[in-house]
Amino acid sequence: MLRIAFATTNGVAVDEHFGRCTRFDVYELTRENQAFVESRLLQSDTDQETEIGKLDDRVRVIQDCAIVYLTAIGGGAAARVTNSRIHPMKVDEGSSIDSLLLRFRALLAGTPPPWLRRLLATGAEAF
Repeated sequence: MLRIAFATTNGVAVDEHFGRCTRFDVYELTRENQAFVESRLLQSDTDQETEIGKLDDRVRVIQDCAIVYLTAIGGGAAARVTNSRIHPMKVDEGSSIDSLLLRFRALLAGTPPPWLRRLLATGAEAF
């Protein structure tokens, strides 16, 4: 099983920058199927919160995911995400979550790239 998070405002398309995202939709994938797990919501940002705190909150809510799809991510956020063993995947704004899931499953069924083979070898069961 592999969990993937999508930075989204509407549950249909990836349309959020990691640093501004207040909703991540999480899916579980196996070679055979996929399933929606839940929408994980964050509180709206306040002026009193630090940037580091905001990033840590976002990483915390997707900690059990191996991959996060988003429209953009800053350097500091990317470092925090990758240090948490989550692989950020930047896509065009408006990319359909359903089509991204289909493409990802096709990638798994074929010959995954080296970074994904390492990820699957180090922690994703059922692959």
